[in-house]
Amino acid sequence: MKTAEAWSELPLAYAPVEYLVREASQQWERDEAMALRRAVFCIEQGIFARDDRDAIDDHALLLVAMSCNAGMPEQVVGTVRIHRGAAGTGSGSEWWGSRLAVHPAFRSQGHLGATLIRLAVSRAHALGCTLFLAQVQLQNEPLFRKLGWTTLGECEVQGRAHARMRADLGFYPPCHDPVSGFVTRAKVPR
Repeated sequence: MKTAEAWSELPLAYAPVEYLVREASQQWERDEAMALRRAVFCIEQGIFARDDRDAIDDHALLLVAMSCNAGMPEQVVGTVRIHRGAAGTGSGSEWWGSRLAVHPAFRSQGHLGATLIRLAVSRAHALGCTLFLAQVQLQNEPLFRKLGWTTLGECEVQGRAHARMRADLGFYPPCHDPVSGFVTRAKVPR
């Protein structure tokens, strides 16, 4: 098993110029998203021992950010899941986002996590969401606030402090075509 340091320092074979952020539509996308979650939450952060999957994965919608080569999706570099209710079984209008992860080599892009969050809330909004919540690791709270979220309080998840947050749906128009998703350009080095 790779150490967190070795995994996060893998060199990029090329620098992508664009990313496609959409609902996972193919098995390889789902497989790579789950592998990325294991790498981030189990290897890098040590939150889970072997795997971060739970019962919510059985019915959650999985969103992915993929680097593109010649306009074609090539590698999953970010992911998040969305689901109804805190345990996945709540009201049809209450939705949650969870397991947001971006590969360390792509975090310098700065906008992949934000684009995943935007699609997550916009997609749930299109599916009838009237309340979108997340339990956010404290170091990510400023990003969510910048994206129109409000902190409702603090809580503990898997032994770590989190902020319980609510999205302002006014910032997120409904996305009715999640497979087309959003295309975002790579950050240009200065």
